[in-house]
Amino acid sequence: MSTPTSDSAHLQRALALANQAMYITTPNPRVGCVLVSADGRVLGEGHTQAAGLAHAEIMALRDAQARGHTVQGATAYVTLEPCAHHGRTGPCCDALIAAGIAQVVVSIQDPNPQVAGLGLARLRAAGIGVNVGLGADEASELNIGFLKRMQHGAPWLRMKTAQSLDGQTALRNGQSQWITSQEARLDGHHWRARACALLSGIGTVLQDNPQLNVRGVNTPRQPALLLVDSRLQTPLGARLWDTPRKVVIYHAERHASQEDALLRRGAELVCLPDAGGKVDLTAMVQDMGRRAYNEVHIEAGHKLNGSLLNAGLVDELLVYLAPTLTGPGQPMAALPPLEELAQTQAWHFISHTRVGADLRVLLRPRR
Repeated sequence: MSTPTSDSAHLQRALALANQAMYITTPNPRVGCVLVSADGRVLGEGHTQAAGLAHAEIMALRDAQARGHTVQGATAYVTLEPCAHHGRTGPCCDALIAAGIAQVVVSIQDPNPQVAGLGLARLRAAGIGVNVGLGADEASELNIGFLKRMQHGAPWLRMKTAQSLDGQTALRNGQSQWITSQEARLDGHHWRARACALLSGIGTVLQDNPQLNVRGVNTPRQPALLLVDSRLQTPLGARLWDTPRKVVIYHAERHASQEDALLRRGAELVCLPDAGGKVDLTAMVQDMGRRAYNEVHIEAGHKLNGSLLNAGLVDELLVYLAPTLTGPGQPMAALPPLEELAQTQAWHFISHTRVGADLRVLLRPRR
């Protein structure tokens, strides 16, 4: 028999399954599903696979079948509303109905306009009991980028910085390797891996010649690489080309020879000039949404960081704070001087965690 305690435990298991899908589902949401019999036995479970493959509900139904279980009269615990549309896969709500599921416990409604309550309505119309809201906060955090893109047409932008106690990300001479510990750097790669795309700028490419990829994390894919390079200065021999993945360069000036060379190197070029001759960052973020990027992980220099922050485009700060003082150097962001404290950008703390010798702090703006 279902009880509030057992419901919570089964939903927590579904959330754990959804978390296992962290690196594979983009642009789809991360979803977990657990099928439980009326007497409390787990019959099957699964999570969403890569885009175009089975969703969590289908994986759970297949798992139950492989175990030799019937799911007639069972309860399905799902972290996101079962889909109701024909995309690359069929509607999951129809599969649950056909299987004879008696009740569905769902964490959150899907804001995708193609679903948006239709899956729940179809389940109820089939006589299936529907309960929504259990585990909503955790399910929303797992899919924070997907939810924002569905609701606003733009990805969730997370800006990562590694800095000293006095706010410096590099010395005056540009040296930055390494301000934070090896543990913090590996942790940062996990955040890179969950993103659909990494965003950086030409200043970082020219100064550090970084790879800008995921390393040390078991992930089946590399996020796309997005570069802000107004004048198309990206070197053809830079290390960023060594990793197979999509590379998109946003630029503002037209240079036929550079464009041809970068196109031959495999880049996709998007010209989005603003009135000042630089890349229109707001238009760039809108383009990211059209590309179905859910989460974009920013690792850039102080100039691009400052421009993104000034434009109000950053949804989250991921700050690794080392217990060191470096003196004058390069700050995390080039922000304009203020005349009054009331003009400061206000953020609030979401979490803080020790990582190696450093402190990882997650912040979101007070909007």
